[in-house]
Amino acid sequence: MKGRCGVDKIAVTGIGVVAPSGIGRRQFWANIKSGRSFIKKITRFDASRYPSHIAGQIDDLEKYSHVSERLLKKIDAFSHMALIASEMSLQDAGIEIAQEDPNQVGIFLGNAIGGWLYAETELRDLYIEGREGVSPYMASAWFPAAPQGQISIYYGIKGFSKTVVADRASSLMAIGYAAKTLNKNRLNMILAGGMEAPVTPYALLCCNTYGGLSKDNAHPESAYRPFDKKRSGMVIGEGAGIVVMEPVARAKARSANISAYISGYGTSCDGVNRINPASDGKELSRAINLALTDAKISKDEIDYISLDGAAIDIWDNSEAAAIKNVFGTRSKDIPISCPKSMFGNLLGASGAMDLIVTIQAMEHNLVPPTVNLDEPSPNGLNYVTKEAKPSEIKKALIISRGRGGINSVLVVEKA
Repeated sequence: MKGRCGVDKIAVTGIGVVAPSGIGRRQFWANIKSGRSFIKKITRFDASRYPSHIAGQIDDLEKYSHVSERLLKKIDAFSHMALIASEMSLQDAGIEIAQEDPNQVGIFLGNAIGGWLYAETELRDLYIEGREGVSPYMASAWFPAAPQGQISIYYGIKGFSKTVVADRASSLMAIGYAAKTLNKNRLNMILAGGMEAPVTPYALLCCNTYGGLSKDNAHPESAYRPFDKKRSGMVIGEGAGIVVMEPVARAKARSANISAYISGYGTSCDGVNRINPASDGKELSRAINLALTDAKISKDEIDYISLDGAAIDIWDNSEAAAIKNVFGTRSKDIPISCPKSMFGNLLGASGAMDLIVTIQAMEHNLVPPTVNLDEPSPNGLNYVTKEAKPSEIKKALIISRGRGGINSVLVVEKA
């Protein structure tokens, strides 16, 4: 399938999701459309002395795991979740990797902080027992590219691959790069997405030091309030989202069930502060316009916008400003929401989760809600709150942003 100027769209043929709100696309979507919050106090370790000690957590990962005990001893939780999500996505796509040319399969993943549970444990042993107490797998378990490597080894994938580390924009950027790579005919298919495991003592400390987390620990389910007047910061979550991407011609040739098309991608940087974005949202506006141009569609064709929703004044306000700048008077009509308010901000994996939610919203003609949005701020946008809203979504825009003003925008079209 080609756009108006001959640009190939890319088919999404498989979805794998591991999230606090559900493991597997059916359970995940059932909980998203219900508008339930899955954020609670951290119970995995004593986090009571942290300023923010609430999160979206996954407690039953082992029930869905196909990974051997031997391998689990060598990898961090974020690689484990990525392996589960990858297997789910391949099964959903109806693909047997053994029947593929391994040189023509790629892996494009994103995360923000790496695998710190494994690193923390081994560093503790280093200082208690000396170097003899450190696992030989320490160096390969924690670093951001570890999930890419483990998936490659597990399936024997040998094609061009990439790991993106761009804060919260990481996985959406990885998906955008994957689409561009497939358009250059460098690969036959790509496993793309992201994973994050920040619910650990040191990772939680780093996230708290960032200063953007909600401290409303007494009310975990209502603490994450993007675009609400009483917002007090985001709440972290853990999980992994992986999709199978392939050229449309290949997908149709093998009679694949196409879930959606990725048709446009745009990125830009604000370049004003090492942490905060520009308050005017102009560079985000440019990234949106770049994505629309890449997709060869008009701004009037967008039916839904998935928000980054950091729940921090400068982030939410600048995101709203960018939407108003691009869409003008239509801003008050386009349904927008931030579904991650239900399960937490998965940092580097958040964009992949937003894509998976958006694809299923398209399939079911249902806009997922933003929970805890009681008093919108800023005004002038068509927020979908409290419960899902029936609406046909043919073309959607996904916004993902990272510290330092990294802007990443994806255009998705209904299959």
